[in-house]
Order: sequence, then structure tokens, then C-alpha cells
Amino acid sequence: MTNIIIGVRFQNSGKIYHFNASDHPEIQAGDHVIVETSRGTQLGEVASVMVDPQNQRDGGWKSIVRQATPRDLVLRQIWEGKEAEAVVNCRAKVTELNLDGIKIVDAEYTLDGERLTIVYNSEGQENTKLSNLQKAMKRLYPKVQMEFRQIGPRDTAKIMGGLGACGIETRCCTRFLTEFSPISIKMAKTQGISLAPSEITGMCGRLRCCLIYEYEQYQKAIKDLPRRGKRVITPAGEGKVINVNPLKETILVAVDKSTGIKEFSKDEVEPWAETKTQKKKAGKG
Repeated sequence: MTNIIIGVRFQNSGKIYHFNASDHPEIQAGDHVIVETSRGTQLGEVASVMVDPQNQRDGGWKSIVRQATPRDLVLRQIWEGKEAEAVVNCRAKVTELNLDGIKIVDAEYTLDGERLTIVYNSEGQENTKLSNLQKAMKRLYPKVQMEFRQIGPRDTAKIMGGLGACGIETRCCTRFLTEFSPISIKMAKTQGISLAPSEITGMCGRLRCCLIYEYEQYQKAIKDLPRRGKRVITPAGEGKVINVNPLKETILVAVDKSTGIKEFSKDEVEPWAETKTQKKKAGKG
């Protein structure tokens, strides 16, 4: 029997989860399926299809329940409308209870409507007490199992969407990023990007995800280039490196007052210390 593993996402550009669809060989990317998850029965879109994958997961993959029907898709739309209503109701309760720093981001119903998850962000607070909010929402929704799930600022920005800090119409995280990579100040320094907060901070208040996009290329490029402040020997004479252009593989060197600053390719310069050592060994130093 052919082993068919499908990748399923439950939100646009959301994380992909894998399920066994070997009993449904007709399923293709773009189709919708019903699956059982830790959060209940969910409807998801097939993002990828793998036939007899080489890398097997320990314990195998959970099988899908079935392929989604037109009725399931209509039902999902109905719940989406009720989710928007739940967000509005929960935000009203947050205001009513004066819960400062709590941002209600989203609400998620399972396909059977038995469970409602309220997704929130707590600004600067790790262990915010939500007991009063939970009780208030439970009174509004007595027939559903309710859960509150806290997310970080990056996930909040991803769900909220909107303009990117760089001016792009839709933020990268909302448009195509399925997972967040660790970002560090070192990435900005390596690429010669200004460390001003406005230049490296995203709309989420964290370092921009795009700092990692070209980081590896810059790392490779600077390996063969002398660092800033190093003395080098150039065709115009001895000088000091004042800047590097990794992608052009060139360096800017301050030679002397008359010559000024000149740009040289990496093949045109030699390390001053290494050249001096070689001259000494040759009896010329």
C-alpha cells in the first residue's frame, strides 16, 4: 500500500502539520480535510502531498478523519463569523474589567463548535490573572469548553497583519513565514545595518525577521575580507580599512592625505602584518 503523508495548515501561512492520508489517494494540494488535533476537530487545507516519504516519524502519523465536504466548508465560515463575535465580546469584557495590558488577538472554534479558544497577548506581564475574565466569558458561552491561550508579540503581529515596518503592504510574517527564527543584533552588525531601533525593529517591537534573510550570504562574503581598522597594502600604498562591501567583495581604504579613500577589490590588497613578516623572513625587513 502506498504511504501518503499530507501537510495541513489551519491558517494562512500557518505552521504545517503532517497526517497520514493513505486511505485517500485522491487528495491533492489545495483540498480540505477534517482531522483530529489536540484542540479538537479541525478543518485544514492540504499544503503538500508526499508519497512514500523517506524520513519516517517515530510512531507514525495520525490519520485524517476524512476529506472535507461542501457542508464542512460552509460550517467553517459560520464559525469564523462567531469567532469574530467572540473577539468583540471578549475585548468588551477586558475593558469592563479594566485589565490593562491584555490584548485579545483572535478566537478559534473547533469545527464541531464544542471548544472555543481565546488567543491573547499580555504586554510586559508573564503571569496575568484572567480568572475574572474567564468567568465572565463562561457566562456568555456556557455550552462550550473554553480555553485561553497566550501568544508572544511576533505571533500577535502575524495574526493582526497590516503594514510592515519597511512599508511593505503585508508583513512577511503574515504573508509567508510559517515559523519564527531566532534573530540577534549580530545579524544587523554583520550586514552593516544601522542599529537605530527604527531601522531594525519590526511592528511587533522585536528585531525584524528579515535580518536573517541575507545574513548567511554576508557571513560567507566577509570571511575573505579584512576587517575594519586593519592595515593593508594596496596598489596605491599602505592604508587602513575604514569600511567593507561584502556583496561587492571590495574594501574602502584610507591610504594617505593626498590619495584619500580608495575602493579596492579583495584580490588587490594584502594584509600589512603578513607582508611585513614575509619581508623580515626574506631579510628585507
